[in-house]
Amino acid sequence: MEVNGVFADAFSRVQEEVHAVLHDLSQEDLDARPRPGANSIGWLVWHIARIQDDHVADAAGREQTWIADGWHARFGLELEPRDVGYGHSREQAERVTGVKATELRAYYDAVHEATLGYVETLSAADLDRVVDKRWDPEVTLGVRLVSVVNDNQQHTGQAAYVRGLLEPR
Repeated sequence: MEVNGVFADAFSRVQEEVHAVLHDLSQEDLDARPRPGANSIGWLVWHIARIQDDHVADAAGREQTWIADGWHARFGLELEPRDVGYGHSREQAERVTGVKATELRAYYDAVHEATLGYVETLSAADLDRVVDKRWDPEVTLGVRLVSVVNDNQQHTGQAAYVRGLLEPR
């Protein structure tokens, strides 16, 4: 398997989990927090999409889908357009409410399609390209993509766990 196929498979697994978490979820459950200060499923899925969109768009040298396709306006959240949720306070996280599961899924799917379009162009040699010089060591494309997949898998697991807490026994 080529490197582009590995990343396409990894990101497709995230998409499967996002769809499973959002399937037939009520708005109440989407916005629910298992305890005060905990993240809701809605926030977690929004964050998954925002991190993937931000990081992959930056590596690809293109505008984020969130901004380019007007998702930030469509969602109407009281957050800056480039906000991805990293380091959100409780108050900021609580602003990500009232977004329908269908809209979250549609935004994630748009990000997923853009991601696949990008990773399909990659070869193994591309993974060594430095994409972020703010870190020591500098971050390569390969490290960045693995980081995004890892972050997304952790957060989809958290969202699935929250969903399990909310489901009746």
